[in-house]
Amino acid sequence: MARLKVVKLFRDNVFNVIETKICQNCKQNFDIQPEDFKFYEKISVPPPTFCAECRMQRRFAWRNERSLHRRKCDKCKREIISLYDEKSPYTVYCSNCWWSDSWDGLDYGTEYDTRRNFLSQVHELSKKVPMPALHGLHSTLINSEYTNMVSYLKNCYLITHADNNENCAYGSMIDNSKDSIDNLMLFKCELTYGSVNCRSCYRTFFSVDCNDSHNIYFSRNCVGCSDCFGCVNLRNKQYHVFNRPYSKEDYIKLIEEKFPDTFQKLEKIREESLEYWAKFPQKFAHERHNANVTGDYVYTSRDTFHSFIVSDAENCKYISLITPGGIKDVYDFTNYGTTSELIYDSLQVGDQTSKVFFSWWIVTNCQNVEYSIQAVGSQDIFGSVGLKKRQYCILNKQYSKDEYFKLKARIIQDMNKNLYKDKNGNIYKYGEFFPIEMSTFPYNESFAQENFPLSKEQVLEKGYIWNDSQDRNYEVTIKAKDLPNSINDVTDQITEEIIECAHEGKCSEACWEAFRIVRQELEFLKKEKLPIPRLCPNCRHYQRLKHRNPLKLWHRQCECGGQKSKLKGQNQYQNTIKHEHGDSPCPNEFETSYAPERSEIVYCEECYLREVV
Repeated sequence: MARLKVVKLFRDNVFNVIETKICQNCKQNFDIQPEDFKFYEKISVPPPTFCAECRMQRRFAWRNERSLHRRKCDKCKREIISLYDEKSPYTVYCSNCWWSDSWDGLDYGTEYDTRRNFLSQVHELSKKVPMPALHGLHSTLINSEYTNMVSYLKNCYLITHADNNENCAYGSMIDNSKDSIDNLMLFKCELTYGSVNCRSCYRTFFSVDCNDSHNIYFSRNCVGCSDCFGCVNLRNKQYHVFNRPYSKEDYIKLIEEKFPDTFQKLEKIREESLEYWAKFPQKFAHERHNANVTGDYVYTSRDTFHSFIVSDAENCKYISLITPGGIKDVYDFTNYGTTSELIYDSLQVGDQTSKVFFSWWIVTNCQNVEYSIQAVGSQDIFGSVGLKKRQYCILNKQYSKDEYFKLKARIIQDMNKNLYKDKNGNIYKYGEFFPIEMSTFPYNESFAQENFPLSKEQVLEKGYIWNDSQDRNYEVTIKAKDLPNSINDVTDQITEEIIECAHEGKCSEACWEAFRIVRQELEFLKKEKLPIPRLCPNCRHYQRLKHRNPLKLWHRQCECGGQKSKLKGQNQYQNTIKHEHGDSPCPNEFETSYAPERSEIVYCEECYLREVV
């Protein structure tokens, strides 16, 4: 049921309205704005019946970034690293076999059955056509086998969603960086460790949201800074410890005392820094160089709304995880996007693609693609899987141009009559992305579990797939609590040990239970005099995620109360300068990814800049 709100009485002889709908999935109200209707009309698709958040969750469930398995290629039979385990019902080829000319997607072509729902037929086809073991341009990798969603890497290990990196390990969303380990969201960084959302930084350790800085430790929201320790909201400062200035000589002496060269000191300083950061206001959004934008972690974009982790976007809405390079006129899109346009309700699409709807992993000069999976360099395909450089195909069968468009129109009509209903009772007509229950990945191995976590019971109740962790039977040779306190006491023998994760598999963070220290990591830790970590790489990833805001917005008011911040527990902030609104509370409102119940003091841009510049 929908409700209309008239927002403009007359324009071009039509009413311009906001339509409020009830989401099929979560049963909450959501609005479709006039500009949304214009986009749907432009690409000739009906408006959605799921809210934006449920649409995002649905796409995320089709994206496996970090759950890797050992198995054999179904073609060449060699052992490989894959997104699919041996129990998966899908045919899986290694990257070399999948990208080769030794097989043809047209060999799996099938006739459209008018008696059956079309989405079910696409789902059946996906279980027959080979799936690539991993995603990315693996021909561009040098000594970087254990990676996914990557291109142009050299000597990298267990990094994902990453491009143009060298000597990096254990990280996600890493771009144009070098010699960095255990990070999340890096761009043009070098010698960075344990940090989140840092850009153009050098020798940056355990820091968050820093830009254009070097030689900084345990710092947050610092820009243009160097030689800073435990600092927050500084601009163009040097030789500061917890925001207090020191001479160069005194700074060096103090850092020698505080440097986290033992695990105990590291944990103590980490806790002190978090407590100190909480005393200062945060800007309502992480963003730079934008015009007319809402969302978070958005950079160099314009006219882009309700979007997250985005660079170089224009005229977009409800998009996330967008790679730098340019994207335009796109709605409801997740991951990738380089030089692409007119994409709707799809994921992992990019490199000169356009007019791609309701599809997954469509790359390199693809146009006019709908309801398709794993396509390369193809045009005018509908409901097809694994096609490379093909045109006018439906269910992997090729037709003449006239036959193709006639059958496509017939199928769209049928999709609106012969409906697909998932196990939750949601109805799928033409205009909705594939259901979660059709995903090629178990829910708990998908990106959805990171952002929309569900218990095993909830997943199974909804009819999704859950993959129980295999009994790894690791022969642990040393427990985390027994590791040397200082890196100075660690020998090269550590690379032969199997270390029990300190969480012991008892957390909710997809714990690996045990892990090794690889040679590359050991050399980095010794060089920087940092202690051996106690958590497995996956648990460390989840610790970093706590420093990245959720991909969701709340409407809030600036918490500047005049001379001080509005009461926020023990961390009320005293303003350092008079603001434009004087002693009265700031009237500004905004959309922010800081939930109202969180402890941070959140300022609008004007009040925040008065305090940090």
